[in-house]
Amino acid sequence: MDRSTIKSIGLVLIWVLGALLSGCSMDRKIARKVNRQFKDTKVFKQHHIGFALYNRETKNMIFEKDAEKYFTPASNTKLFTFYAGLKILPDSIPSLRFIERGDSLIFWGTGDPSFLQSNLKGTKAFDFLKISAKKLYYAAGRYTGDFYGKGWQWDDYNDYYQAEINELPILDNLIQVKSKGNGIQVIPKLFEDCFSVDSADQGKTFSVTRHFNENVFKYPLTAIPASFTQQLPYKVSTTATIALLADTLGKEVGFLSMKMPSNAETVYNLKRDSVLKEMMLPSDNFIAEQLLLVYANQADLEMNAEKVIDYIEKNYLASLPDKPKWVDGSGLSRYNLVTPRDLIRLLELIYDEVNDPKKLFSMLPAGGMTGTLKNAYPRTNDPFVFGKTGTVSNNHNQSGYVRTKKGKIYLFSFMNNNYVLPTAAVRTEMVRIITYIHENF
Repeated sequence: MDRSTIKSIGLVLIWVLGALLSGCSMDRKIARKVNRQFKDTKVFKQHHIGFALYNRETKNMIFEKDAEKYFTPASNTKLFTFYAGLKILPDSIPSLRFIERGDSLIFWGTGDPSFLQSNLKGTKAFDFLKISAKKLYYAAGRYTGDFYGKGWQWDDYNDYYQAEINELPILDNLIQVKSKGNGIQVIPKLFEDCFSVDSADQGKTFSVTRHFNENVFKYPLTAIPASFTQQLPYKVSTTATIALLADTLGKEVGFLSMKMPSNAETVYNLKRDSVLKEMMLPSDNFIAEQLLLVYANQADLEMNAEKVIDYIEKNYLASLPDKPKWVDGSGLSRYNLVTPRDLIRLLELIYDEVNDPKKLFSMLPAGGMTGTLKNAYPRTNDPFVFGKTGTVSNNHNQSGYVRTKKGKIYLFSFMNNNYVLPTAAVRTEMVRIITYIHENF
């Protein structure tokens, strides 16, 4: 090797080393300035805060504030579910498994949340059953979990965001009630006879309440507002599933108690990315929970949230710095616990897996523009924050990607637990600090 070559290599090494040192120096400056932002606020004085800011170019954790401590993530949990979908699912969602025997078509559910879902309107699997000339038989029993996830608030059973879990969900596992004339309209109509007036209820506000253990719905002797609409979960069961299928298909559906054979074929429904996006933007709990079952089906596992979460952690999340306590798909459970630095690593895994920032950011809420971040940041057509919020009472979090005015992309996780202030006050301070990072670095 001649002297000129050695000199050229030396210059390159010096340049690379200089760039690295310059990057590290800049990261230290950013850390000091961000730390000052936390010290200058009174909002964060009385509750638990975890924060981590990461430079994906230098692979350096720029700033940490209790980033190694565990927090209740709420719907930040959906980032785990999102990443698992990217790793496990094929191009389209497996919706039904089936075999044909003589004049019969026997089918099993996969947990597919897009099956006739109100926004996604997945109809491919439905059409497959509709056009079949064979006798239809539904074989239940693949799902071995409970109708709720571990640690869910059972007194929220009447709220739309806590639909029950089953292996063949239909129409979001929800009923929609609307005002119509002087009465109500029930969708699906099949449940219409389950509704009645509670003459003992003289409440001033009109709303419908389901009995906890059965599909019996009551509403008060109160005037129905002209614009009234309410979604509430129906009680899932094999009987209800078969009745809904028969009603929507317009033909008889029988029942079989039969274990699914390994050679059962698959009917696919919607594109994977459209379903993942529909989970993330409005933070849809129903889709998140049902997707765990779809992952179990795809991985040939027992259809059970605990089993598939264990599988995901062992196969795809071994690089997390701290072992998360992950128990459901949506984050409704307060049993979930995760560290901010875990979420940083998860965000990096997601970024690398998609390998297309524009595509990734289109699948996430965008600050001031779409999803659950639309109203958190000022309205804009040029968002600089893309990520996931997470809120349960007294807990509010935000994790994702912030693009700076200089064009850099930083990863962040901002977690607030156990506060007694209004959530709006906490959100405002989070937005202030993330906006500061965007404008100054």
